Amino acid sequence: MGKDSQAGAAVYSPLTLRLYDAWVLGISNRYAWGCPTAEVLLPFFRQHVGRRHLEAGVGTGYYLAKADLPADTEVTLLDLNPASLAAARQRLGRPAQTLRHDVLEPLDASLGPFDSIALFYLLHCLPGTLVQKGRAFAQLAPSLAPEGVLFGATILGDTAGHNGFGQRLMALYNRKGIFGNAGDTLADLEGELHQHFVQVELRQVGRVALFSARQPRIEGSRAVG
Repeated sequence: MGKDSQAGAAVYSPLTLRLYDAWVLGISNRYAWGCPTAEVLLPFFRQHVGRRHLEAGVGTGYYLAKADLPADTEVTLLDLNPASLAAARQRLGRPAQTLRHDVLEPLDASLGPFDSIALFYLLHCLPGTLVQKGRAFAQLAPSLAPEGVLFGATILGDTAGHNGFGQRLMALYNRKGIFGNAGDTLADLEGELHQHFVQVELRQVGRVALFSARQPRIEGSRAVG
């Protein structure tokens, strides 16, 4: 991953991770993005998480820790940032495989298959257009089980109807390279998901797109194509 691509991951230092839940999951989600964590995002996560689960972009591990996972759930944590991986693993409080990896690069073929793959607040941190970010779908899809689901949430760009608070955060985060989502639209996300999956569902809550996708369009993979 190039230097520009690492900016979104590099911001998560041990200090910012300690503030993440209060600022991002508390204040920003409710008041800037209009998508409350406890009322919308956590139930969406719980609805889709499976027994063999890959978390791509782990944050602080909030969703996994709050999801009331069954005891036999197998979790793999994937992130570029070692501080995030360490924080999420500690918070999860159970054995988990950790993988420091660029989601835009191919995964080892030995990983998976996973019943669920989550990308929560990852896509808007990646650089480039949604077509370029769609490489993440292409890299993850081969590791999805035949009946598995890839799901997640991402903050949409400048045309999503941001309020004043959101506009200021968007401008700041995109200028610093923390976000790369100024041009991200719901239509482009839907189009890119359909490029990689047969079954796609999306909805927008506030300025956040929630998506789920099944049946990857992959020839020769272990997933259904």
